[in-house]
Amino acid sequence: MKAIENQTILITGATDGIGKITARKLADRGARLLVHGRNAAKLDQVEDDLRQVTGNQKVETYLADFASLEQVRLLAQKVKADHDELDVLINNAGLGFSDERQESEDGYELRFAVNYLAPFLLTHLLLPLVDAGAPSRIVNVSSAGQQAIDFDDVMLEQNYEAWQAYRQSKLALIMFTFELAEKLKDRDITVNSLHPGTFLDTKMVREADIKPLGTAEAGAEAEVYLATSPELDQVSGEYFDQMSKAQALDQAYDADARRKLWELSKTWTGLKSS
Repeated sequence: MKAIENQTILITGATDGIGKITARKLADRGARLLVHGRNAAKLDQVEDDLRQVTGNQKVETYLADFASLEQVRLLAQKVKADHDELDVLINNAGLGFSDERQESEDGYELRFAVNYLAPFLLTHLLLPLVDAGAPSRIVNVSSAGQQAIDFDDVMLEQNYEAWQAYRQSKLALIMFTFELAEKLKDRDITVNSLHPGTFLDTKMVREADIKPLGTAEAGAEAEVYLATSPELDQVSGEYFDQMSKAQALDQAYDADARRKLWELSKTWTGLKSS
């Protein structure tokens, strides 16, 4: 990959927690940072902070709520209007746990929509830019908390459970990672996913009333490693536990399940007819 100060990196969900720290670390190293968030005031504050703290003026912000697939489409349009290529796409945005079932603007189970369908759609729409930036990378931030997808009740309309909703959305992102890496194996684009750390000190963990077991800084270091380390230039289709290769849940290695999820996801996100 080119020198990091010549790279353009898009990171989603970068106004809080691990994403915000990751953005700071990348800005500090001189990258052009495209920072996404869903809160305009927070985005403005992050932009100001990054410019002042790192001295890097190559910071741009993009507003979108990933609970709306239309806003994801508009985000992709704006990025494509502003840039011809991307060196790294970090799908970091995500929602934690909720005891009550919620739905996205499009009528999908909210965790599945935000944690999986939004990055699935965004990645597809921005793939021409990632291809133009090759050698390039796609990093999907998942979790060690994973649960097999029940294809008879993906949106958990029959039986909703908070942990299941979160865990299956994170496994879906890993399954997408593996399938996309296979489809891009002849192109100079790597696709990997990672668990940034268990119960790190983030807003998501604190709001779930869980005692943090590690720092958000450690999670950010793992994200930066996957996004920039020369050691991973030829590594694709892997799941990492922080900075070490790890084993995901069995369903992630089921090619039939991955293909089924892929085709369903194309329909859910409107890609099948586009």
